[in-house]
Amino acid sequence: MSNLFRIYLVRGLVAIAWAVAFSTAHESLSATSVVLLVAYPLIDVVATLLDTRQTSGSPARTLQVFNTGLSAAAAVGLGVAAISGIGAVLATFGVWAVVSGAAQFTVALRRRAELGRQWPSLTAGALSVIAGATYLVQAADAHPSLQALITYTAAGGTFFVLQAAGLAWRQRRMRSRALSARS
Repeated sequence: MSNLFRIYLVRGLVAIAWAVAFSTAHESLSATSVVLLVAYPLIDVVATLLDTRQTSGSPARTLQVFNTGLSAAAAVGLGVAAISGIGAVLATFGVWAVVSGAAQFTVALRRRAELGRQWPSLTAGALSVIAGATYLVQAADAHPSLQALITYTAAGGTFFVLQAAGLAWRQRRMRSRALSARS
């Protein structure tokens, strides 16, 4: 399997594991929940850096580099926002989700020719923008909650796993065609 398959699969499984861990610590801004909040965008930084190494000539590379910086800034921002409370954390996560979702959607559009249809990435990017906008609204609520982040990250992880499965299916299909052409 390709390195991109592994990156997507591991990224997806780590996001799902993060959602499970955060589900036990999301009620307040404890040390555990803040560490998890800061760690989540750092997971994105590592995965995106690994992905950019695979796509040096890709038209999506500039956006991936941008997304790496954005996610690093989000990690710092979430750590600082935790000082001000759940509303500030939710607002910071919301801004990050909107901007990174738009970037993910655009990267998926640009990679369609090279990697196939990209429906999981397109869907995840669009849903990230929508979810981020709702987090911005929820942040202003009298009693904001971080519970929605559990669903967001679990769904995002699922989309990465689906994208990995799509890549695996496409690679197998291409191998089968190559073998048929040789026969």
